[in-house]
Amino acid sequence: MEKQAVITWLDQHQKEFTDMSDAIWENPELGYREFFASGLQAAYLAEQGFRIKKDIAGMNTAFVAEWGEGKPIFGFAGEFDALGGLSQKDQPTKEPVQEGAPGHGCGHNLLGVGCLAAAVAVKEWLQATGTTGTVRYYACPAEEGGAGKTFLQRAGLFNDLDLAFNFHPGCMNAPSKGSDIGVNHIRFAFHGKTAHAGGSPHEGRSALDAVELMNVAVNYLREHVTKDVRLHYVITNGGKAPNIVPDEAEVWYYVRALEPKNLAEVTDRVRKIAQGAAMMTETRAEEIFESATSSTLPNKYLADLHYEQMKLIGPITYTEEELAFAAEINRQVGHDPQDTRQYLEKSSLPPEIKAHALTLADQPLIGEIFPALDEGHVGGGSTDVGDLSRTVPVCMLWTACWAGGVPGHSWAVTATGHNSIGHKGMMFAAKTMALAAIECFMNPQHIVKAWEEFRDAQPQGYTNPIPAHIVPPRYSPPA
Repeated sequence: MEKQAVITWLDQHQKEFTDMSDAIWENPELGYREFFASGLQAAYLAEQGFRIKKDIAGMNTAFVAEWGEGKPIFGFAGEFDALGGLSQKDQPTKEPVQEGAPGHGCGHNLLGVGCLAAAVAVKEWLQATGTTGTVRYYACPAEEGGAGKTFLQRAGLFNDLDLAFNFHPGCMNAPSKGSDIGVNHIRFAFHGKTAHAGGSPHEGRSALDAVELMNVAVNYLREHVTKDVRLHYVITNGGKAPNIVPDEAEVWYYVRALEPKNLAEVTDRVRKIAQGAAMMTETRAEEIFESATSSTLPNKYLADLHYEQMKLIGPITYTEEELAFAAEINRQVGHDPQDTRQYLEKSSLPPEIKAHALTLADQPLIGEIFPALDEGHVGGGSTDVGDLSRTVPVCMLWTACWAGGVPGHSWAVTATGHNSIGHKGMMFAAKTMALAAIECFMNPQHIVKAWEEFRDAQPQGYTNPIPAHIVPPRYSPPA
């Protein structure tokens, strides 16, 4: 079974995968509640002969599906959680299916099924060729702030992998050589003493004052941290009424940084600020550590290998209807093609490829294939792929699943996740990842070289960032 036969197999079975992705899009579920998506994927993989282990690492929507025997072992890490408030119809103008409901505004319906499709295609190749090896699909809950992969890593479920594969929907086709930063999610609850704010304010100890003083101090801290650090907060409890001194208040922080050591140090400074705010207000500070993820560790060798497979597949082509759909979305979100040009100008593309890419900036959809655009770039976001990437070499692949001017985590992302634009990007990703894995099965020196880069990039080793006593949330399936 040659690589072209694998591409043909995926084309022939495309409807199975697009139907599955559409069903997950039509039933969006928040993190740790992905019962429909998890059940649908597990049932399909069981039918394909995979061995299924459910309810792993304390997460009842997580599972691992495995086919084959022996080494090497390759894992495909899928996701399927939606985002709150991003419900959207399959149309280029903003209109929710249900106001305030979740929606797939990050394309995880495509992400999960694309990784699943790649795993099944690799299984077909292993079976047809009689090659020794194991392929796994990991159903990873709650990427959106829940750190599902980080909990899976802590449980040791990635430890015997030789390589891992992952993709994310985006607006261009390119492997990634950039990094996302790590994050700690922590709530700080302050406990004070209530009193009448007008009649006896001197008797009160305001928990809200502690929250506000903490936030002021953190804002002063921004001047004294490295450029990669990001500090975000929202007040989740500010009291009940103005005429009551609040005895309870809470602020929720995301503390981000690139290097794990720096993230730990900045987080400790934020903790000290919380204690200082409590001292100033004679309240008590309580830390509620929710989750954490590490920064991503790119693997340039695997990125280049993926690019070679992308070239074998060829670019994505679009119909006039698809181009018109994307153009209207760009108009709705107010996209300026100059933004795309500026992004491409700053990219790490070689000069001759960059020159060609710039000629495409006005197009609403870009189906061309590029090498990494982000080498050396440090993004401001975070993902639990970081903890996978610090356990085993992995390549993050981006494929064109939405219009070029669309912001992430928006209704416009949801809009293309249920039609042929998203489907084409998903299947392109499945083909690329499957061919990359097959190339590594056929030529194990790729595994050796990927690990050499991995070890050189992380000589200090890796420690999971979630404390041992923290457990993931657990919900019951809907009745």
